[in-house]
Amino acid sequence: MGMDRRASWLKGVLDLLVLARLTEGESYGYAIAGSLDEAGLGRIRGGTLYPVLNRLEEAGLVAAEYRAAEKGPGRRYYTLTEQGREVLAEQGAAWLEFDASVRSVLTGGGVPEQGAVEKRTG
Repeated sequence: MGMDRRASWLKGVLDLLVLARLTEGESYGYAIAGSLDEAGLGRIRGGTLYPVLNRLEEAGLVAAEYRAAEKGPGRRYYTLTEQGREVLAEQGAAWLEFDASVRSVLTGGGVPEQGAVEKRTG
């Protein structure tokens, strides 16, 4: 079940995660992927991330600006638009509500909360 299932779950929320990361300021694809990996979400490949960034840009939720680099290839920097902030607030709240419902069902079915698992194994 492991990582394949996790990748499937991630696809359902990746747009929101990208928008959330951009609240920290402008960024480029590789850095966004790195920050999500550091957050424990695993490695997100360019073939997954860049279509998301393009879709968000086309929807007006992020703005992109290409910048040439002194060395190596240039980068597209992404910033969150006001519309992106509104969508993040609305859809982020809906996701958190959904997450709470999932947690309720799982813990009611005997699945321990994450902290309880760490206490038993640690």
